[in-house]
Amino acid sequence: MELGKVNVETPKHHNNQAQPIKKLIPLIMKHSELIAALFSGLLILIGWLLFENYQSTSVILYLSAFAIGGFAKAKEGIEDTIANKELNVEILMILAAIGSAIIGYWAEGAILIFIFALSGALETYTLNKSHKEIESLMDLQPNEALVIDGNHEIVVPVSQLNLGDIVKIKPGERIPTDGKILTGKTTIDESAITGESIPVSKENDGVIYTGTVNLTGSITAEVTKRSDETLFQKIVHLVQEAQNEKSPSQQFIEKFEGYYVKAVLAFVGLMLFLPHYALGWGWEETIYRAMVLLVVASPCALVASIMPATLSAISNGARKGILFKGGSHIEQLGLLEAIAFDKTGTLTNGKPVVTDMKQRIGMDENELITITASIENHSNHPLAQAIVTYAKSRDITTFMSVDEMKDVSGWGVKAILNGKEWTIGKKGFVGEEEANSFANGISKELEEEGKTIVYVSDENGIAGIFALKDTIRQNCNAAVKQLNDAGLYTMMITGDSQKTAEAISSEAGVKNFIAECLPEEKVNHIKTLNKQYRHVAMVGDGINDAPALATANVGIAMGEGTDVALETSDVVLMKNDLSRIADAIKLSKKMNRIIKQNIFFSITVIVMLIISNFLQFLDLPFAVIGHEGSTILVILNSLRLLR
Repeated sequence: MELGKVNVETPKHHNNQAQPIKKLIPLIMKHSELIAALFSGLLILIGWLLFENYQSTSVILYLSAFAIGGFAKAKEGIEDTIANKELNVEILMILAAIGSAIIGYWAEGAILIFIFALSGALETYTLNKSHKEIESLMDLQPNEALVIDGNHEIVVPVSQLNLGDIVKIKPGERIPTDGKILTGKTTIDESAITGESIPVSKENDGVIYTGTVNLTGSITAEVTKRSDETLFQKIVHLVQEAQNEKSPSQQFIEKFEGYYVKAVLAFVGLMLFLPHYALGWGWEETIYRAMVLLVVASPCALVASIMPATLSAISNGARKGILFKGGSHIEQLGLLEAIAFDKTGTLTNGKPVVTDMKQRIGMDENELITITASIENHSNHPLAQAIVTYAKSRDITTFMSVDEMKDVSGWGVKAILNGKEWTIGKKGFVGEEEANSFANGISKELEEEGKTIVYVSDENGIAGIFALKDTIRQNCNAAVKQLNDAGLYTMMITGDSQKTAEAISSEAGVKNFIAECLPEEKVNHIKTLNKQYRHVAMVGDGINDAPALATANVGIAMGEGTDVALETSDVVLMKNDLSRIADAIKLSKKMNRIIKQNIFFSITVIVMLIISNFLQFLDLPFAVIGHEGSTILVILNSLRLLR
């Protein structure tokens, strides 16, 4: 029996040991291109160290670096050439590396492969990561819905819902479909769609959206849109559409790539024959010069003009709490002419706070706060919690016992405290006429400022009011002023009401605002801005901002934002510091200047080397020194961005 136990446990033990390996294999496969590029770089380093005493071993290591580092890009280049019937830079780089090897410069050829393979691996990694937001979006859509069929309740897949179906949605559940409320009253958190931080009360005929959260009451609703036509699905589609659109810069680069490769290969082809017949060069000299040309014309310095500068800028930004998702996004920042902001969670803190309170004559202020907070402490509504937080900020931490409490969905609460009935909620819940006249009509003035009013009433009428507002971030004014002073057109685009938007935009200092926007409308406004200003950025933090973030030339997300906003954006402000936008723009402009310097210098060197080679002034060692030396100088210039 002891032996039997050993036999049973041994496979289990091995199984546990195999688990980390099983988890590691998919990770290696996912990043295989990057691992191959880095490994080829390691082989090049070892080969260089061994070259003095072990030349044969070094050559073998260089050849291995060729094969390992160049396989993915060579395969990609060949497949694209066959599919598109168009030569590309991948083919040119492979030929340049082979040309280096033919004339005996194994290390140079291997380094060309390494640099190109590394940049390709990083590009692939970035592209794969940029599509993860679609998965994040889909996680918010419920898979099933509770359908009422006569006297029965049936759980069905959301994809099988039909127009006219009646669904039941319980408190705390995410809404599975776009529809219209038939029965019940509730409060719905629509921040995922509209960006509005304060939940919305809804009852009969109220419109509901997929992905929003039913907070309080149980409701039934009629399905008004098929699952593939909901507002939620439109958001997904808009994100996908914006990601698939190529920027003008990308289109120019792809067009330039084809011309460049054809020109270099045609020139090398001419150099293999023309000098022999036209200038009387010997075949050995002609072939030698053609191979030198292939080496010096390879875009090694041009590649180094961008990548080190980009990586340096990314490192610099990371130290300042600015996360860039790719070099093209940093480049675009320096070209911005306009910038649009979401309101909730971007310009503002995203949470309502008590900004004003007023009690009736004869009512003690602290008594009113204590009573209201004691009742609201039993509610999870954001406005209720804001009042509780306000009470604690006033050092009121001991709350009174509530004898009885009733939540009236969509209106407020009624409670019995020390035998006395209190009503807390909307204007219509406590008496609209009395609410309007309280304290000489102060509520109207507060509402004009974009504030939400909570009324507190007892048997003697309104005892007091609390005004709440989503306040702007601490450094918002200074950050927006920096952008305005830099000549950028600033705008706020929000799903909030006109009054709230007007108040916040004025307080923040943005030049213009657009209110009551759904996600697809935000996208349209970004497109309109793009027609007036060639380069536009969007700053947001919510799911509702994702399509606009993806549509803008540069999408900027707040670090505390939703996963979807973070994944969709091109730049993330990890510390939620709006002033970092101006820093990022300055860094972008500096990077663009350095890249232009690098490109001008590298092209000048290549042209000079090509002319010198044609005039037979340039021997291979000096060609290599000039070519690789220009690359080193370009990299050193790029490293200035680390400061």
